[in-house]
Amino acid sequence: MSLSMLSAPMPSLPVFSSSYISVKRTIWCRVSQSQVAVVNGPVDDARLLERNEIRIGLPSKGRMAADTLDLLKDCQLSVKQVNPRQYVAEIPQLSNAEVWFQRPKDIVRKLLSGDLDLGIVGLDTVSEYGQDNEDLILVHDALEYGDCRLSLAIPKYGIFENINSLKELAQMPQWTYEKPLRVATGFNYLGPKFMRENGLKHVSFSTADGALEAAPAMGIADAILDLVSSGTTLRENNLKEIEGGILLESQAVLVASRKSLIERKGTLDMTHEILERLEAHLRAIGQFTVTANMRGSSAEEVAERILSQPSLSGLQGPTISPVFCKSDGRVAADYYAIVICVPKKALYKCVQQLRAIGGSGVLISPLTYIFDEETPRWCELLSKLGL
Repeated sequence: MSLSMLSAPMPSLPVFSSSYISVKRTIWCRVSQSQVAVVNGPVDDARLLERNEIRIGLPSKGRMAADTLDLLKDCQLSVKQVNPRQYVAEIPQLSNAEVWFQRPKDIVRKLLSGDLDLGIVGLDTVSEYGQDNEDLILVHDALEYGDCRLSLAIPKYGIFENINSLKELAQMPQWTYEKPLRVATGFNYLGPKFMRENGLKHVSFSTADGALEAAPAMGIADAILDLVSSGTTLRENNLKEIEGGILLESQAVLVASRKSLIERKGTLDMTHEILERLEAHLRAIGQFTVTANMRGSSAEEVAERILSQPSLSGLQGPTISPVFCKSDGRVAADYYAIVICVPKKALYKCVQQLRAIGGSGVLISPLTYIFDEETPRWCELLSKLGL
């Protein structure tokens, strides 16, 4: 395209004036926004129906990626990748499933566009890039890794030295239309929304992806809005979190496309299986099976002694079965074996209580899975889908 063609709509402006350059930038921005709208738009029905495979998006890099693969492996859903440079893999236990390794934000975008059906990402990513889109459904909201919080942090010094809450920050007289509170963040949807909801009217946002903690010290921002795990980096950069400044508590979640669950054959059944495996494994973490022998006149009498100790009740109650011994030429049930489920932190106390009521020969082994009759999250999902 020639310069004369670009300048034709504005004959009064010199071709190389600053106004002309500004217009070029405006045109470029409009194109960019249009592209984003397409990426985050509604599911394309034709795209959804043109493939048969069920696609699962997983994070491609970093700690979240490693922890996701570890969790799936623990659930007997190991991801098989022929070449580590390839972005497509499979889970042999799930027929007709394709695994696509993507950036977390692209997983959310492709769920919305119909290119993926299921995905595992952080809740912060779902909230920022999903933007409350009703087609995204949280199937499991607590996979118990990737814990962090999206939090507002301000300097410990200067005008912020005695500011310790969001309310106090909002009431500072410094913030005006001409001089707003400057916030550096990579969360350009959640940030403005949070500020509006909390009465901070005069706020400007600058986009940044890394090293946000340096922005206040450099004088390019008054505050930052970023993900925080331990808070050590904030403290080392003389920043502090404030009361009421946490936008979101985040961890890894399993998210799905509503349209895929309803319309793509096999997606709902596969989601059910994945959900059950996840729930059974996560529920079993930190739980141990405790088996002990106990003398008693009957199973009921042994049960009475066990249930007199509240911490020995197990998931629903103890399992009690006779232990047959041969003595003096006869077979009799002089002992009963009891089996209960105990959390790790209560193991030693459990052993002490069992001994106190006559238990012996205590055996302990870790649990791998605990399956319910039906996981509550599955019932919640069916309710969300109207099924």
